[in-house]
Amino acid sequence: MAMSSTSGGGVKNEPNVTPMIDVMLVLLIIFMIVVPALNAGFQATPPKGMNLKAHPEEKNDQVLGIDNGGRYYLNKKPIKPEDLPAMLKQIYDARTEDKILYLKADQGLNYGKVLDALDVAAKNGVRVTGMITDQVPGTRSSVVGDNPLTADKEKAAAAGAPKPGGTP
Repeated sequence: MAMSSTSGGGVKNEPNVTPMIDVMLVLLIIFMIVVPALNAGFQATPPKGMNLKAHPEEKNDQVLGIDNGGRYYLNKKPIKPEDLPAMLKQIYDARTEDKILYLKADQGLNYGKVLDALDVAAKNGVRVTGMITDQVPGTRSSVVGDNPLTADKEKAAAAGAPKPGGTP
């Protein structure tokens, strides 16, 4: 008969993978829930332009987005195309002034889809439509006052005022 030399209560040389698997499953579930929430809203790459003036969004601005698939988003919330006229009419009939709609459309979108959205907006109370674009990367607007961080310096240079930081 063979005898075993190991005792029952000794240290084992094996990794305990059960807790690691539990942690990995929990992380997988968390990422499955969080990642779609991070991509909420809509993804559109607007066309690039030159000499654009920065316009920070305000809380009462209405932004109509159209992604590259032609889906509509009003203030980053998906809406059905058939619901767009009623929603715009409800918003703009309640306003007495500032009937401006900002449109952000993907640069690869068929322009006919943009025109359809502009037509629906014009028929449902929108008076002015502003198109949202991005400045060409690596460039700045050459119009005085368009660059918010350097607007004061540009105005001073245009007025002939001396630049700060020089010798007297």
